[in-house]
Amino acid sequence: MFAKYRRVSLIVRILIGLVIGSLLGVLVPTWTGIGLLGQLFVGALKGIAPVMVFFLIMAAVSAYKSGSQNHFGSVVVMYLAATLLSAFAAVGASWLFPVHLVLPQAAKVAGGAPQSLAKVISDLLTNAVGNPLAAIVDANYLSILFWALMIGFALRLASAQTRQVVNEVSHAVTSVAQLIIEFAPFGITGLIYTTISETGFAGVAKYGQLVLVLVGTMAFVYLVVYPAMVWAMTRQNPYPLTFWTLKVSGIPAFFTRSSAVNIPINLKASADLGLNEESYSVSIPLGGSANSGGAAITVSVMTLAACATLGIQVSFPLALILCVLTALAATGASGIAGGSLLIIPMAASLFGISNDIAMQVVGIGFIIGVIQDSVETAVNSASDLLFTATAEYHDAMKKGQPVDIKAAVARANGKDKVAPAKAALEPAE
Repeated sequence: MFAKYRRVSLIVRILIGLVIGSLLGVLVPTWTGIGLLGQLFVGALKGIAPVMVFFLIMAAVSAYKSGSQNHFGSVVVMYLAATLLSAFAAVGASWLFPVHLVLPQAAKVAGGAPQSLAKVISDLLTNAVGNPLAAIVDANYLSILFWALMIGFALRLASAQTRQVVNEVSHAVTSVAQLIIEFAPFGITGLIYTTISETGFAGVAKYGQLVLVLVGTMAFVYLVVYPAMVWAMTRQNPYPLTFWTLKVSGIPAFFTRSSAVNIPINLKASADLGLNEESYSVSIPLGGSANSGGAAITVSVMTLAACATLGIQVSFPLALILCVLTALAATGASGIAGGSLLIIPMAASLFGISNDIAMQVVGIGFIIGVIQDSVETAVNSASDLLFTATAEYHDAMKKGQPVDIKAAVARANGKDKVAPAKAALEPAE
C-alpha cells in the first residue's frame, strides 16, 4: 500500500491533503484529533531538521577534495546578490503600494530584538559560537552551520573510514527526513484543518492588502529579478529552469514552510539535473540559512508598512540602509517557519519605532503567516536550487563546455532517457 501511495506525485498528495483539511475544518471543526496530525508533522520536522543540516554540511565538507569543481564562489555571490536585490524590490513595492496596518494592542510576542547594526553583528557572532549541542536542540542554524564547517574541516584529517561513517550517518538522517516528508499530506491536512476550524477562511482577510504586497513582491522577484540574474550568468532563456525549480522545490516548501526540511527535495532535484554532487551537497544546505531573499522582502515590507501607518517619512538613504541591514540580518534568519519575523523589530528601530509597536507588527506577521511564510519559504527554497544550477552552468560555460538549460530540465522531467550525470552539460540533440 505504501508503494502505491508513493507512486502518486507528492505535489498531488499535498493538494489532496489541503482540500480534505479545508473541508473537514468547515464541516467538523470540533474534531481536535485531526489537528494532532499537523502537530505531529511539525514536531517531526523541527526535530529532524537541525540534525540533518548538521550532518549534511559536516559530511560534505569532510569529503571535499582540493581543486574539485564545486562552484562555491559563484553560488555564494548569487545568494548574497539575490538577498540584497530582494530587499531593494521590497522597498520599491512599499513606495508604490503603501500599506496601512491595524495594530492590535493584543498582539504580544515574547522576546526582545536587537536595536542597532552593531548589536545585530554582535548577536550573529555570539550565536555562531554557541554550544553545538544546544544549537541542535534550539535549532540555531547559524551555530549549526559554524560548527558543522569546523568539525567537517577537522574530519578531513581523519581516516577515510571515519569520513565514510560520517557520510553514511548523513545519508541515514536524510533518509529519515525524506520519510517524514512522504507523510506531509497527512500533516498538511491537520495544519489546514486547525487553521480553518479556528479562524475560518476570513482569518487573514483583514490584512489582505499587506498579503498582496508581500506575495506580489515575492512573485516579481522570483519571476523577474531572479530570471534576470540567471540570464546574466548564462545568456540563455532562464524560464524553463525557473518554472521547474518552482514546481519541484517551491510547491513542497510552500506547504512544509521550512527551507531546512526541504533540503532533501532540493538534493534530489539537483541530482535529477545532473549537477555536481560535490557542489550541491554544500550549496543546498548552506542556502537553507544563507539564501533568504523571501525573508528580506518580509522584513522590508512590514517595516515600511509600520512606517506608513505611523506617518514616518522614509528618506532614500535610510531606505538604502534598511536594504543592506535586512539583507545582512536575513542571512541569519532561522530555517524554520516564522524565523524572519523576529528580525522586524531590529529593522523598525532604524526609524525610531518602539519595540512595543514593532512587536505588534510581528504579531500581524504571525496572523498572516499561513500565506506569507509559505510563499517566503517557497521563494527561498526554490532559489537555492535555481542558483546552485545556475552557478554550475555559468562556471561550465566559462570553461567552454556546452550547456543547454532547456534540455537539462527536459531530462530532469524524465522526458529524455539520457543518464542524469550527463544531462546538465550536454547540448540538445
